Amino acid sequence: MGAEAAADKLASTKEWKAARVIKANPDSPQLPVRVRALAEGKLLYMAVPKLAKQEPFLELNPDRLKTEPRRVASIKGAGRHGKPVKAEDMDRIDLVVCGTVATNRKGVRVGKGGGYSDLEFALLTEVGLITEDTTLATTVHDLQVLDEDLPETDHDFRVHRIATPAEILRTGRYARKPRGILWEELAEAKISSIPVLARLAEQR
Repeated sequence: MGAEAAADKLASTKEWKAARVIKANPDSPQLPVRVRALAEGKLLYMAVPKLAKQEPFLELNPDRLKTEPRRVASIKGAGRHGKPVKAEDMDRIDLVVCGTVATNRKGVRVGKGGGYSDLEFALLTEVGLITEDTTLATTVHDLQVLDEDLPETDHDFRVHRIATPAEILRTGRYARKPRGILWEELAEAKISSIPVLARLAEQR
């Protein structure tokens, strides 16, 4: 119920209504967001787990899907029905919806610790698909919104909109980080384990 209500709140914003292309994380708390995006005819992108494929994103185009959005928007459904794409073959993203363990009212967020949301953000910024005009949002339970400061590093990004079952929090247009991939922060083993990073590293 809480996830559905938070998705409803997000869908009430002007940023959602204006968005044609959405990139969303594959976690279950954001399933209602993904279902709603497809039901409203928005182009949806989800990342392949750990960006482990040469085509590290899945494109879900509602105009080409032959089954109901709820089945398509799950992790398993996206893998079955989504079209694998390279970042350079994607459309520019209007709205990013990320999963969050905790966030504060400044938009600083804490993820699950794997760093893949930050890496996806950096990659899509690097290739020009996330720009200054892209809105960053998260959907959480009200209890996940904290008043205290949260740890923040150079590769983290802040969200502009926090949707809870009770309200929409607008954090303001803080400077977004990073402006692209911070190569100096990545170990060689990490780069070599992610095909798209390995390819971009060779082109540098």
